[in-house]
Amino acid sequence: MMRVVVIGAGPAGMAAAHAAAGAGVPVLLIDSEAKLGGQYHRQSATDGTEKFALPDGVEYWAESVVWAIEPIAGGHRVHVSTGPADGPGRVSRSVNTAALVLATGAHDRALPFPGWDLPGVVTAGAAQALAKGQGVAIGQRVLLSGTGPFLLPVAASLVDVGARVEAVLEANTVLTGWLRPGEESATTEPRRGGRHTARALAERDTTSRQPGKLADWSRQLSGAVTSPGKAAELAGYLGLLARQRIPYRSRQAVIAAHGDDRVEAATVAKLDVNWRVVPGSQRDVEVDAVCVGFGFTPQLELATAVGCAVADGFVTVDISQATSVAGVFAAGELTGIGGAVLSEHEGTVAGTAAAIALGARVKRPSKALRHIRTGRRFAAAMAAAYPVRSGWQSWLSDDTLVCRCEEVSCRELRSAVDEHRADGVRAVKLVSRAGLGRCQGRICGRNVAELAGLPEPGSAFARRPIAVPIRLAELAEADSPQAKPAELADSPETDSREGTA
Repeated sequence: MMRVVVIGAGPAGMAAAHAAAGAGVPVLLIDSEAKLGGQYHRQSATDGTEKFALPDGVEYWAESVVWAIEPIAGGHRVHVSTGPADGPGRVSRSVNTAALVLATGAHDRALPFPGWDLPGVVTAGAAQALAKGQGVAIGQRVLLSGTGPFLLPVAASLVDVGARVEAVLEANTVLTGWLRPGEESATTEPRRGGRHTARALAERDTTSRQPGKLADWSRQLSGAVTSPGKAAELAGYLGLLARQRIPYRSRQAVIAAHGDDRVEAATVAKLDVNWRVVPGSQRDVEVDAVCVGFGFTPQLELATAVGCAVADGFVTVDISQATSVAGVFAAGELTGIGGAVLSEHEGTVAGTAAAIALGARVKRPSKALRHIRTGRRFAAAMAAAYPVRSGWQSWLSDDTLVCRCEEVSCRELRSAVDEHRADGVRAVKLVSRAGLGRCQGRICGRNVAELAGLPEPGSAFARRPIAVPIRLAELAEADSPQAKPAELADSPETDSREGTA
């Protein structure tokens, strides 16, 4: 119990592990990938090297997924499976901890449109992962469509592996978005509460923000322009687009994809301010790949399983990154989309607070707290500049699939809501089958929730007791009477056995 468990080895998780270990507390770092870094720092899977190093005192479980977390006296039990889901030698373990840091990141958000289920239409994150991890281009002639600055590094990754990027289509108009007052921020506000030790850390910070202030447009703009690192990064990407003669077109998007066995062309259209298609603006472009990215949806499964409070689709935290559940901290995109630098600083604070929760005596991470305030202003500016407008729903035809796993069409979903009165998540699932397939709503859940008019669309489909697919044997062994007495010991690894396929 006396070590910090960190889930996720992206920028936030690695920073949390470094901070807790630096405070003299043993750390267990768990991640589903073979190498450290997460999506932002994704490393090549083919060169056999490791870019990052972990400090002494950090044990790293790579290629490991956390499929459940349950409360126990004084903390939580984390259930982990290591190895390929369908491979031999898969190992299941559980570990108990009184200080848990969740840094599970976010999924790309893909909006449906006619033809989005064709091979060759992928998320921007998947295309980048293929390029950075395997050195492979998703296609030779690629369109990037969506909203947000993430489209730019994806374009750079595609260029690096030899793809021709036909255009980057930004559905919003960035400059007017920055100057539009009164937009709501996607980031979360500080919450008072949490463990006594974490609260003590928070109370030593004398410059915490007041709720509701982030939406002020002048502060958003200030946050954007006072991030020189971001400005330099943006300039670098814009220079790349200019050198490669890649058009960057505001208020345009791919609204349909065409092809027989795979995508062969895409329909591009101009959009009005609410993302409805401007009549007569459609044109077809020959491509062999379309990459879409409309922001991110945080991976909330573990946070909701633990019982963390969620607001506007993100985990609420106080200034020490403590959630509403004692002993559980959150950092990175779980708490708001603000980029890798903000995630790293949040991870530093979360790891420090988790170490304090276990009795460590450390200095307040003043630098990280200061950068978090700046980073959240930048994040608020980005959230205001790149909203997802409701007009995307007008791109769909009756036959457009909204749930690809279960092949549920827009017509079937509307029938479930209008004719069968499905007015909750469970009812929508049972009547329409949307969200009942392999992805369990991770890809389609938010879109289905918005189309069905469900409350809290950002987290409506995140509640599931088993966070990732596992074998029935693993589930049965976790509940076996023989396993539990051993799991209650202080040993960090309390159970180990091979999967049985």
